[in-house]
Amino acid sequence: MSFEVENLAGSGAFSGLQATEYTLSVGQRLELGGKRSARVGAAEAQAELAALRADLTTVELGQLVRERYLRAAAAAARVELAQDVVARNDELARIAGVLVEVGREPPLRALRADAALAEARAHLVEAEAESLSARIALAALWAGSEAPFVPADFPDILPPASLMAGAADSLTYRVARAESTAAAAEIERQRSLRIPDPTVSAGVRRFGESGDNAFLVGVSIPLPFRDRNQGNVAAAEARLRAANAREAVALADYEQAVASARAKYLGAEARVETVSQTSLPQAEEALRLVSIGYRNGRFPLIEVLAAAEARDTIREALIAAREQRGLAAAELIGLAAQ
Repeated sequence: MSFEVENLAGSGAFSGLQATEYTLSVGQRLELGGKRSARVGAAEAQAELAALRADLTTVELGQLVRERYLRAAAAAARVELAQDVVARNDELARIAGVLVEVGREPPLRALRADAALAEARAHLVEAEAESLSARIALAALWAGSEAPFVPADFPDILPPASLMAGAADSLTYRVARAESTAAAAEIERQRSLRIPDPTVSAGVRRFGESGDNAFLVGVSIPLPFRDRNQGNVAAAEARLRAANAREAVALADYEQAVASARAKYLGAEARVETVSQTSLPQAEEALRLVSIGYRNGRFPLIEVLAAAEARDTIREALIAAREQRGLAAAELIGLAAQ
């Protein structure tokens, strides 16, 4: 809509408002070349892409929560391990002191036990700091002000029995495919802009001098002699080629990620089974027998420390295997999300 006043405050016959003309008109641009349908198609493609990205973000957030909780649980388990090591080394240091006093061990043994105790305490402080850091990272996902308590027990996270959908139906690939669709729709929209749109108008004009009225109609057509929107079309085509490349990469990456996560889960599950059922019980029994012999003066302190270090290494391996198994399961759950 436009309103114009002509012949206003001029000179001579046009002075004042005697010869003033008032024009009120309405104009409408007529979209040609399929601009409206192209614009609607591009908007719908962008809306679909935004919805899929929102779903993908939700899935990624869920996977991140699982991963950080698993890391916090593993850190808590390492704190418990460090506490056990401190308690054991404290007892060994006490026994070593007694044996040195009665002359059954040289003073060097007591120094070695004290050094092992100090190292265990330092490791406990480090494990507690890592546990606090892991719990703070978990709380950051829901903007928590305090680190939550996370027990040392690993949650029972099981992977899906099978990835029911193929790679072409995965959420990651669907997002990449939606990006290609949106890019293709944008090309059509940019191509439609090459065709100029005429504007038709109609209105009424009042002549102030005579008081008469008259209707008017008009048509205006832009003449883009040099601007055919080739630059925007070329840019949209380049974005489409990039989106198609990302779509192909997403398809290959999904299949590789599934295979890698399955291998990690199966390997970690096998390690958990072996370590928990065979290696750890044997190491526990060896440490128990050596500790009994040390208390009775039949084994030197170095044997006890070696057996304890072997047992602690196996416990650490079990924690790492359980953590790896949970992380692989969380990844498979995220990959199976549709």
